[in-house]
Amino acid sequence: MQTLKKLKTGTTTVGIAYKDGVVLAAESKSTLGYLVSSKTAEKIIKIEDRIAITTAGGSGDTQALARILKAEINLYKLTRNTEITVKATITLLANIMQAVRYYPYMAMLIVGGFDKDGGHIYSIDPVGGFEEEKCTSTGSGSPIAYGVIEDGFREDMLKEEAVKLAVRAIRSARERDIFSGGKEIVVVTIDKNGVEFVNKDKIKELAK
Repeated sequence: MQTLKKLKTGTTTVGIAYKDGVVLAAESKSTLGYLVSSKTAEKIIKIEDRIAITTAGGSGDTQALARILKAEINLYKLTRNTEITVKATITLLANIMQAVRYYPYMAMLIVGGFDKDGGHIYSIDPVGGFEEEKCTSTGSGSPIAYGVIEDGFREDMLKEEAVKLAVRAIRSARERDIFSGGKEIVVVTIDKNGVEFVNKDKIKELAK
């Protein structure tokens, strides 16, 4: 039982807003205590056509939240006959997490998306407290990632610059945080054209 209490935790995720959208990035290592349980864990999940989340914390909790959020968004669109905004998405997620505050989800998420008001990045804590950010990071490697992000971030960044900065931040965390790593760095961009996963070869080139 003691081993089971050491949930799959430890990660580094990053969210960066650029001039015309947002970038989300994560590494792919999942740990169970000091055991590497997966080297290819999925930590960026597409929730809507132009909305995605990054996951950090217990993998069971984060996956459950993603499923619930997808279902609630579908209900929202059916009942209101309209696309959901990023602000409405984070508010919905906050309500879900606040409803179980006495037995909270073991999750720290970043919600990134694009709507009629442009690109948005939100971070949210396990009991539903959220805040809009220009750049943010979660997980055990976040202190390292923050050092890179805050050194290179500008509000007028172009997409290529934001992608490069996100890769640098994740790469630095992978090198210094024992709970971050895995086989790859995953990056998505979100703009008016939707959620797009950046080519893996391009990421490898940027990570050198």
